[in-house]
Amino acid sequence: MSDQPRRPAQGFDADGGRPDQPEADRQDPTGRPAQPVHPWQGAARSTPGVPAEHLTRGREAGNGAQPNAQPHRIAPRPLRRPPVDPAQTSVFGRPRGVTGSFDPNRRDLPSRGIEHAPPPTEALAQAFSRPPRSNDRLQRAPGEQPMTPGPADEPVLWNAGERDAWRDPAAGAMIGPPALAEEQQEKPDRSESGPLLSAREVLFGRRVHPRALAILAVLAVLLAVVGGFIGRITAEEGNPLTNPDVTLAEVEQGTQRPKGTVASVAQRVVPAVVSVEVRVGSQGGSGSGVVIDGNGYVVTNNHVVSMAADTPNAQVSTVFHDGTRAPARIVGRDVKTDLAVLKVEIANPTVAQLGDSDSLSVGDDVIAIGSPLGLAGTVTSGIVSSVHRPLRLAGEGTDTNAVIDAIQTDAAINPGNSGGALVDGNGAVVGINSAIRTLGSSGEGGSIGLGFAIPIDDVRRIAQELIRTGNVLHADLGVNTKSVSDGLADGAQVQNVQDGSAAAASGIAEGDVIIRVGDRKVGSADELVVAVDRHQVGERIPVTVVRQGRELVLDVTLK
Repeated sequence: MSDQPRRPAQGFDADGGRPDQPEADRQDPTGRPAQPVHPWQGAARSTPGVPAEHLTRGREAGNGAQPNAQPHRIAPRPLRRPPVDPAQTSVFGRPRGVTGSFDPNRRDLPSRGIEHAPPPTEALAQAFSRPPRSNDRLQRAPGEQPMTPGPADEPVLWNAGERDAWRDPAAGAMIGPPALAEEQQEKPDRSESGPLLSAREVLFGRRVHPRALAILAVLAVLLAVVGGFIGRITAEEGNPLTNPDVTLAEVEQGTQRPKGTVASVAQRVVPAVVSVEVRVGSQGGSGSGVVIDGNGYVVTNNHVVSMAADTPNAQVSTVFHDGTRAPARIVGRDVKTDLAVLKVEIANPTVAQLGDSDSLSVGDDVIAIGSPLGLAGTVTSGIVSSVHRPLRLAGEGTDTNAVIDAIQTDAAINPGNSGGALVDGNGAVVGINSAIRTLGSSGEGGSIGLGFAIPIDDVRRIAQELIRTGNVLHADLGVNTKSVSDGLADGAQVQNVQDGSAAAASGIAEGDVIIRVGDRKVGSADELVVAVDRHQVGERIPVTVVRQGRELVLDVTLK
């Protein structure tokens, strides 16, 4: 190639413009407006398609060349056309005489192999076929005008409220199940008629002999006949075990109960017996009580309310027979007789009638009324098993340390009956139920027919003193004794005599055996206590003692 500068093409000057074109409107081959330059400046300017070495040579030539010298321009590199494989040309080349993309002379020819191709699987048809409610085709027929697209912000719809996923290029692809080959099972043509199954084949599948079928049919007929016969007899004559003509006899009850029966006594006394509930913090207990005065005074046992006696914020309440609940206050209590009196603010309470315990005899009918185990208004009946039975009481968890001259009964008494009423056949209260004997070591084994009550004569005296003064003074002999027996007689032997006591003043000495106080015989130490307690303070009584085998009667003034 020559290093001489090429001449400009015809019709253009050295700056890329035509000679007749104004200088301001001239443009270089890149399209930028041409600017007037000096010959050496134009040589140094970068020209598209011209190698840098030619531009350098142009500048070097410009240093010593004429002012009208022009830079060289390089022609474009010819296209490289590699040879084509004849085998590929025969496969992918256009048919002879075809210059466009499609052969206009072969448009009406049928497609090769489409009619004989197997139908697509359901998964492929669902993923790639046209939606069932669309009539538009994906490929346009020859000569058909393309569909005019709508606005870019409006989706193409093929049904009301739905996006046309077939025509909308922005719609997501819908993936169907994998195109697995499914075994085509030939379905029988149900329209064709075939042989019908018999009843034997349907029921037994040809596994039962016809003779067995006949026997089964006979048995079914026999059962139907027997069932129908029994049904007819039952319908006409009824069940032979029933008799519609029987009428049970009704016994006419008396409208009035005789006086002295348990029912008559219970109706009169139950309203006067209350339930006593005691609560101290999270602990509590329950018992019974008897209303003995119209001002709301209730007598009960000391061991029922002793836990609330000296405890602040303790709650004592009474529940009457009709469900009325009223708070109660402790008026006074006596630990030596296990008695206490409560005061309830209630108007017109039912008051129990107090009887005479000294008139009781063994075998008399008695009724126990109370709230055993929290069951209010419980009534049990029995007889008097014994009278004047000395019994020492020592309630666990209480300050009770009493000896009572108890009435023993076999009427059922259980925990919760304490403080309830023991009533005679006339409805008069003859005792306050206080204790039971059980076979259990803890004393909670239940009633075994050994119940004990404080005589009402002692209750009347103690309760009246508590209501009047709030406390009770008991007569005291001033001796400590123990129970003894010489095989012929029983008594209470004096262990020691207290200084300044009534026994010391009367001459009773240690070793003496007391066998009688007043007119009451003494056979044990507990019986001496109850015999002395029946007398008043300051009362002068005779006391019989045995000293060195001789009986002595000493006058003692109780203190």
